[in-house]
Formats: sequence, structure tokens, C-alpha cells
Amino acid sequence: MDRRRFINLLAAIAAITVFGFTFGLMFPLLSLIMESRGIAPQWIGYNAAMHPAGIVLSVFAIPYVVSRFGAKKAVIGAGLVTASVIVSYPFFPVFWWWFGFRVMQGFFVSILFAISEAWIVRFSEGAWRSRILALYTSILALSFGGGPAIIGLTGIEGALPFFVGAAVLLFAILPIFFVKDEEVDSEDETPLSVIAFARKEPVLLFAVGMFAILDAANLSFLPVYAVKKGFDQDMAALALTAFVLGNTVLQFPIGWCADHFPKRWVMVGCGVLSGTGSFLVPFVFGTWALWPVLTVMGATAAGIYTVALAELGERFSGHELVTGTASFSTMWGLGALVGSLAAGWSIAGFGPDGLPFTMAAVFMVFVASATVSAIRVRRPAR
Repeated sequence: MDRRRFINLLAAIAAITVFGFTFGLMFPLLSLIMESRGIAPQWIGYNAAMHPAGIVLSVFAIPYVVSRFGAKKAVIGAGLVTASVIVSYPFFPVFWWWFGFRVMQGFFVSILFAISEAWIVRFSEGAWRSRILALYTSILALSFGGGPAIIGLTGIEGALPFFVGAAVLLFAILPIFFVKDEEVDSEDETPLSVIAFARKEPVLLFAVGMFAILDAANLSFLPVYAVKKGFDQDMAALALTAFVLGNTVLQFPIGWCADHFPKRWVMVGCGVLSGTGSFLVPFVFGTWALWPVLTVMGATAAGIYTVALAELGERFSGHELVTGTASFSTMWGLGALVGSLAAGWSIAGFGPDGLPFTMAAVFMVFVASATVSAIRVRRPAR
């Protein structure tokens, strides 16, 4: 890897992982604030769903924005607007301002995330691609885990946690000034449309969507679930930290498997472990076994995304790669929309344990579909 590519890769990873800290803070923070104010779980779910709704709205704008302004300017502008939205939350009532803010946050975060992730996928090319992407996912998970942990220091009252989140996000913009993506910024061809990309890679998009359902449901509702099961707010936030921190240990082995075995079968294995872990949560809650179960469940769910990114990078480059990561963001948004709503409905309709059982059922559907895909593809390992 040449020096310029290495610097670009480090800068892009630094930016997106610092951003991940803010992202990991905002989801549980908003949910816990609304829960403390007595807002019903289904309404917390509706509010959480506004974030992925904004992501879905942004996907058709991303190829145009990159073509019109350039990748670097688009990321910097999106980061500044997102920070402004974050500091606005504590000064406006939940209904209906927070719903609009979360749509805006999702829209601009998607621009920042899709472009930065396209850089990471492209600059990590080579035989170690899956392991480099696994390392990136591990670092990103660590930053996600740091977000909920901050709640224990700042609490959920007042403007302080929001200002901390906005300040950290502004730091995420700084490494972007060191990135130069000549391949995208110099191309003049018409960007591949999202619909055209979906026709080329429906299985990868489906995998991202299934992962997003579990990811968003737990980011939004795992702390609420833990409170309803008897944890205090600090312990509830740590439960979410355990869910995301497993990636720091287990993502690299998953990446190694994806570099040596058919990627579709690696996805199947990750789906089996994630679904089984979710099913076990109600049975191990309150015991020491809860923590490793949450860790493995979160790590293997994220592993599906890691493997999908690696396969994406093998097939696309330039504007098509940006459109691919934007399409991934869209599927994450759609999946997160379903996950947020399903989580709120499952808790309201079946009690707290409805959440993990519903997520287990979702992953069984994914395992079945991914198995069919793996049998058909039989793609040789690199």
C-alpha cells in the first residue's frame, strides 16, 4: 500500500469512527430521555424510526452531491449541519420537533457516512481487504460503545450530553482535510443509480437490511429493555456497550474467515450466532452469562456488514462504489426503520422479552435466505 493510500485510509477511518462515538451516544440518549418522561415504547420507536427515514431520503441525493461539490466538501458540510442539529435537541420539545430533527440528522449523517465508508472500502483493496475492513469495524464498534458509556458521566438531563456529542463530531471533520480522492473527484461519468445498483447486488443489500434491523432495535431499545427488566440507567447503558464492544475482539477473526472462505457462508454463520444470542437474552438476563451473549450477538451481527462491505469493494470502484455505500446506507435506513418500529411494537404488545424474541425470528429469516444464496453462488475463497 502506497503512502498516499495509507494516509487516506487512516484519515477516513479516524473520521468515521469519531463520528461513530456521537452516533452511539445519540440513539440511547434520546431513547432514555423519552422513557424517563413516560413516553410509550411505541412512540419511542416512531421517533427512532425518523433517523433511518432521513437516511432513506438522502440516498438519491448522495451521487449528485458528490458529483456537484466533490467528496471532501460534501462530508465536511454534512458534519457541520449534523453537529448543529444535535445541539438543538435540548432546546425544543419532543413533540414534534425531535421527529423533524431526527429526519435531518439521518439525512446528513448518511452523506457523511456513505462517502467516508466508500473511501475506506476503496483504500483497503488487496488480499487483506476483509481483515482491514474488520479492523475498521472493530474500531467503529469501540467508538459506538464509548457513546453509551458517556451517559454514565454526563447523565441524561440538560444540554451537556448533546454538546459533548456535537463537539466530538466536529473533531471527526478534521481528518477529512487530509483525504484526497482523485478517482472520484476527477471522474465525469454519470453516477450509477441506486436502483441500478440494487439490481446488480440484491443479496448484499438484503444482508445489510437484516443486520440493520437488529442493530437499530438494540441501539434504540436495549437500554429501555434493560431498565424494564430491572437495571438502573447506568447498567442499562453498559448493556448496550457490551453489545457493541464485542466487535473489537471478534471482527478480525470474522474478517480472516471472509478472506479464506466463501463470504456468503461466513454471513450464514454470523446470522446463526446472532439469532441464537438474541433468543438466549431473556434466559440469561441478570446472570453473568448476559454479557458474553450480548458481546457475541453484537459482534456477529456486525460481521455480516463487514463481509458485505468486503464483497462490495471487490466488485465496484469510483462513483459506483460511492453509490454502493450509499445503497448500503439506504438499506441500513430501511432495515433500521423496520427494526425501530418492530422493537417498539414488540415491547408494547408482548412485554420486554418481545424484543429479543422478535430479533431472533428476524435472523432466522436471514439465515434461510443467506443459505440459499450461498448454495447458488459457491464463490471460491480468495
